[in-house]
Amino acid sequence: MLSQLKTLAVAATFAVTAATGTAALAAPLKNGPPAPEFTGITKWLNSDPITLQQLRGKVVLVDFWTYTCINCINTLPYVKSWNQKYKDQGLTVVGVHTPEYPFERDTDNVKTALKRFGITYPVAQDNQYATWSAYNNQYWPAFYLIDKKGKVVYTHFGEGDYAQTEAAIQALLAQKD
Repeated sequence: MLSQLKTLAVAATFAVTAATGTAALAAPLKNGPPAPEFTGITKWLNSDPITLQQLRGKVVLVDFWTYTCINCINTLPYVKSWNQKYKDQGLTVVGVHTPEYPFERDTDNVKTALKRFGITYPVAQDNQYATWSAYNNQYWPAFYLIDKKGKVVYTHFGEGDYAQTEAAIQALLAQKD
């Protein structure tokens, strides 16, 4: 019985933490390496070409995704929401579309997916996996949060931990330049 109560207490604490994002604020953001530049991009969609140097002073969420990956599709409502909620506060979302299958390399297919999903933020088409490789990425979806100084300070792979990711975005936006 005591074991069940402990399990219930831990689960309740986890649920409150997940709902409020307070645990993410308690865990400091790491002082990571400089973010690799976008490289080998075949095509930019929804924007002119962007460099991380141009984005210095902003918080950047780099989202590696591909349009047929169900896990990527499941994260899109959160990414789009963060873009809408925080873009005027200094967040820039950049989707890096890295294809898993040959048909996902076709720019028209990616454009169709952007319309279907209502994605309006910049998307870099990384058909040769150059930016993917520069980040040593291995996952779809993958989030890399870059601070105002251009350092990768937070990563998340796969679905979930949305409150923690949003808390990290908020903490980075609150930091002084």
